[in-house]
Amino acid sequence: MVLFPSFVNGLVRTVSIKKEKNCQKEDGRKAVEELAKEARKNELLLSSSGVVKSTKANNFVSVFTNRGQKGVNQDRLLVWEEFGCQQDMMFCGVFDGHGPWGHFVAKRVRKLVPAVLLCNWQENLAATSLDLDFKMEADKNIHGLDIWKQSYIKTCAAVDQDLKQHTGIDSFLSGSTALTIIKQGEYLTIANIGDCRAVLATTSDDGILTPHQLTTDFKPNLPQEAERITQSRGRVFCMEDEPGVYRVWMPNGKTPGLAISRAFGDHCMKDFGLISVPDVTHRKITTRDQFVILATDGVWDVISNQEAVKIVSATSHKEKAAQRLVKCAIHEWKRKKSGIAMDDMSAICLFFHSSPSHQLPPAIKIVD
Repeated sequence: MVLFPSFVNGLVRTVSIKKEKNCQKEDGRKAVEELAKEARKNELLLSSSGVVKSTKANNFVSVFTNRGQKGVNQDRLLVWEEFGCQQDMMFCGVFDGHGPWGHFVAKRVRKLVPAVLLCNWQENLAATSLDLDFKMEADKNIHGLDIWKQSYIKTCAAVDQDLKQHTGIDSFLSGSTALTIIKQGEYLTIANIGDCRAVLATTSDDGILTPHQLTTDFKPNLPQEAERITQSRGRVFCMEDEPGVYRVWMPNGKTPGLAISRAFGDHCMKDFGLISVPDVTHRKITTRDQFVILATDGVWDVISNQEAVKIVSATSHKEKAAQRLVKCAIHEWKRKKSGIAMDDMSAICLFFHSSPSHQLPPAIKIVD
């Protein structure tokens, strides 16, 4: 069991919305929007290509996005340092839209997830009547982990319902994936819906920098996903001209042909096995862990986990790490998928221990 020694203590400070007994939806969201505006003004919030470096925490983040060849860029990103006014907390997220309204859906998801999450977080804390004087530190931290998971599940359900009811966004045949990470102190909470991927670069016992995949690519042919879809009368199969690319279809087998089994929106499929329930996991960061990469599926379609770690590690200046990873993916797409319209590609590289001018420690080797 992963424990959060500072989790509960860090939640009861500073944020105005936390002073309310109940974080009501509208008031809570407005308060979070004000926090976001303040963070952006202080260069602690980034939603496009660039870098974020906090003077109060040992984090450095490189962000880059590139429009593909399918029209408007439907990828959206967010990095929020000092998330919720907590100095040791950071929120990172990548959101990959699809369908005719996909860019609007991804933008809406990017806006709502952090805001609703903070509200549900506080609401769940209040509901559990959490006592800061637990006799056992482990008991306090187990409660903290459960609060994160329940907050994410409630948040994703609320965001999906918001999309369904939104009169200005048609999410019937459009949707978005979402991969988010919250880093608090030495701990990561990862929540994933769809096929974006998070990969951790960590040093093995023999000094080799190796990848560790933190998330599951939720594709329709995964056994547990396919079982849920078929039990809901949805169908999973490949088209003749796309061998090996499994898609989820309505019972008539004609629409929508999604290559993912979990997503926000796509309400035409919500009765047929597509869900917006996040997979939430936790991990403690050690001194061996160097950085984590969050990227949309366009990157992972042509770059392996090992290759991504090697590319980021070999970048001499970390502020260029995400850009270099995406540029390498663009090159590989042209080489491996010539004639196929290039997907949008976006990446976030979150470094744990170092400064912008990046050189690997002498003990670390990179495997070719």
